Amino acid sequence: MAVRQTLAIAAATASAAGLAGCAPAQLHRFQQTLRSRDSATAALTEWCRAEGIAREGEIRALVDRTAFEEPDGETRALLGLAPDQRVGFRHVRLACNGVVLSEAKNWYVPAALTPEMNRALETTDAPFGKVVASLGFHRERLSESAGGWPGCPADTVLSHRGLLRRADGAAISLVIECYTKANFRRGSNP
Repeated sequence: MAVRQTLAIAAATASAAGLAGCAPAQLHRFQQTLRSRDSATAALTEWCRAEGIAREGEIRALVDRTAFEEPDGETRALLGLAPDQRVGFRHVRLACNGVVLSEAKNWYVPAALTPEMNRALETTDAPFGKVVASLGFHRERLSESAGGWPGCPADTVLSHRGLLRRADGAAISLVIECYTKANFRRGSNP
């Protein structure tokens, strides 16, 4: 896609998402950063550093341990789950230096992960991408949209839906990610 066309799409996205003050080039860079990584954690770490939200760019998952959403039939099918097979769920807010950059729902397949990974997901605030990094996973991008889908926070700029697969192709996770306006707070804590 030509840069001019991509910037036009970014400008339309910024306008539609209520980001009139956000430069189309900045939104385009944000989209490119997200698309360049299979891990949202890695993309947000890079973005956090580049935009001066925090020098170190450390991403922390703020996990809502009380949340659980039963996966619908489509989610179970995408994950390759049998009707009675156990599914894990995490509802997290990914934050950099206390600034929430995204909110995500993550249905994952415990049987496709190691016992250590499952324990870390159940007991720590480590981001999913960091916990499962050794699997060499890749992201299958299913959809993305300007603004938020149902269930996203009101300040959502972009929404992504993706399927994470191990190197052998087995599905390990379905994620819905809601990226907030906070991603465009230039230099909040340089």
